[in-house]
Amino acid sequence: MSNVQRQTPNKLLPFGIIFFIALIAIIALSNSLFLTINPGERGVLFKRFGGGLEMDNIYKQGFHVIAPWNKMFRYDVRTNEAFEKMQVLSKNGLNIGVELSFRYQPEEEKIGYLHNEVGGQYLNRIIIPEIRAATREIIGKYLPEELYSSKRESIQTEIFERTRDAVAKKNLIVDAVLIRDIGLPDKVKGAIEEKLEAEQAALKFEFILQQEKQEAERKVIEAQAKADANRLLNASLTDKILQDKGIEATLELANSPNSKVIIVGSGEQGLPLILGN
Repeated sequence: MSNVQRQTPNKLLPFGIIFFIALIAIIALSNSLFLTINPGERGVLFKRFGGGLEMDNIYKQGFHVIAPWNKMFRYDVRTNEAFEKMQVLSKNGLNIGVELSFRYQPEEEKIGYLHNEVGGQYLNRIIIPEIRAATREIIGKYLPEELYSSKRESIQTEIFERTRDAVAKKNLIVDAVLIRDIGLPDKVKGAIEEKLEAEQAALKFEFILQQEKQEAERKVIEAQAKADANRLLNASLTDKILQDKGIEATLELANSPNSKVIIVGSGEQGLPLILGN
């Protein structure tokens, strides 16, 4: 009986060792076996022995179990913002400092192709070079003073559209490009501001002249209307009508309660003159 009891632990020992080794292996490989894709992220899996990168199979956020010999590449698919400063030449060859900001993100359902063609360094490899190329190309078509006028917004739109179309070919999205600042030498900037102020003053003076011209035309029209009215009135008034109007006015005055003195006018058509107290 004692021999059987002694042999049983000896038989279990190899299984214990195997279990211990397996446990250690699982712990060591836990980072490869079990992984979590965080909110705002997507994953693309590389199968070392199963056909390589799964470009069309996108792993969404949550807990995943993968084989330890495979590798998951995670991408932040949220909208991010970046800034870029650069020097460009204007149409007349002036060196201009430009500060830009832009918003970007990878195309979520295409991160497998993005990883296969570009990789995780797409900001520095694709987006920033395209931003710089578009800015040089677009601003090079304009004069410095045009950057301070209403054309600044259209220039900004041109840079955005040029960049958006270029990065879309690499499965990337740029949804905004903003010109934050334009840097010019102080003398050039002062000259542009003076020119713009002079243009504004000229527009204001032209507006005032236009107003004065319209007012003069209004007065001429008003005077002409009065002259026409008087001519029509004079043509319609006869001696008989004037005499009747004078009699009506005299009767109204005579019937008023105020004390008065009535002086009869001379001549056949003379009308009474009523003097009040």
